[in-house]
Amino acid sequence: MRSLRPVSPTDLTLICRHREAMFREAGWDMMAIATMAVPFREWLAPRLADGRYFGFMVDDEGRAIGGIGLLELTWPPHPSHPHDDRRGYVLNLYVEPPHRGKGVARSLMMESQAELTRRGLSYAVLHATANGRKLYEKLGWASTSEMATPLAFDGMPA
Repeated sequence: MRSLRPVSPTDLTLICRHREAMFREAGWDMMAIATMAVPFREWLAPRLADGRYFGFMVDDEGRAIGGIGLLELTWPPHPSHPHDDRRGYVLNLYVEPPHRGKGVARSLMMESQAELTRRGLSYAVLHATANGRKLYEKLGWASTSEMATPLAFDGMPA
């Protein structure tokens, strides 16, 4: 029997494992993933503890099979949200491979959108992998014009 529940601090290791698997499946280099692992865990632990990182897990017979993370970001008012200085951010959507194609990711996204709305947010963003793009588009999400570049750190090029 599947059930949906909020993430909790006890999910720290699971969220880290899901995030690493998500990046691995998206084609990231194993060294880059390993380099991120400890800093991400150190970043996540206090945010899980105080609720700044929130989200949901889907359990099946007592075992987590998928999860999603959410953040509330401060952001200047924007044409897409002119009266709100915040936006929701969706991250770390991951479903264990044997449970894919069964509506788990869709239910996590639907509950996440509802939670962001309950918190009074009027706009949300995410970064889509090729695997996730189709689902997001079906749920009404659209590509934006965002671009990115690594910046120099300690005088060394990134």
